[in-house]
Amino acid sequence: MRIATILSTFGVLFLAELGDKTQLTVLSLISGGRDRWSVIIGASAALIASTVLAAVFGEGLLRVVDERWLKLGSGLLLLGFGIFVLLDAARAFRT
Repeated sequence: MRIATILSTFGVLFLAELGDKTQLTVLSLISGGRDRWSVIIGASAALIASTVLAAVFGEGLLRVVDERWLKLGSGLLLLGFGIFVLLDAARAFRT
């Protein structure tokens, strides 16, 4: 286990998740009168479960697909999401 990898992963994901729909959902659940600690535990468990699934799936995929192709595919996918968000924002400004 490498502390540098842990810290860089935490930093990147923490910044990526700020203002995310998960955070807004937690805010909504707590402001709706639900118990704060129950929501925190439930949300944390869900994020851990989805992260474990992604890590296991990614590790399995590495056994079948060359790492260079996975990096290219991931980059293109993220680029596509970014373009989609930019186009959606541009449409919102036109109306």
